[in-house]
Amino acid sequence: MIRINLKINGSIHTLDVPPEMPLLWALRDKLNLVGTKYSCGIGICGSCTVLVNGNPLHACVVPASAMAGKEIITIEGLSPDGSHPVQKAWNDEDVPQCGYCQAGQILTAVALLARNPAPSDEDIDVAMSGNLCRCGTYPRIRKAIKRAAEYASRERGAS
Repeated sequence: MIRINLKINGSIHTLDVPPEMPLLWALRDKLNLVGTKYSCGIGICGSCTVLVNGNPLHACVVPASAMAGKEIITIEGLSPDGSHPVQKAWNDEDVPQCGYCQAGQILTAVALLARNPAPSDEDIDVAMSGNLCRCGTYPRIRKAIKRAAEYASRERGAS
């Protein structure tokens, strides 16, 4: 076991974990942050996506010990009341069906919009390619990302 300090959703957490424990299991099993989902376990589906220093990362394939000193955001830390533009757009476009992939999809979309506030369809397809949706809601995901870009643009204009 090793002791690590992780900054997750703005708070520091001290954990005793095996050195090879994936970040996913530290989040779910040690901190009860269960919005980050387990699906493939090999980093190809995106259900476990979190933001690390603003970039999407598949938490199932990276050791928690490698995350010390980094800023980690999970779906629980994005917006407690669901008011983030991406979350609002997700609801407005009725994106979720089963909902299993949604946390990873949303966080990946947040990272995309932080880099590119007005993405094209191609930009969206490329950025979201690491996130699979078994329900096939890809057209609604694309619409929601574009709507979130509009919401964020309005918010920037209002400030």
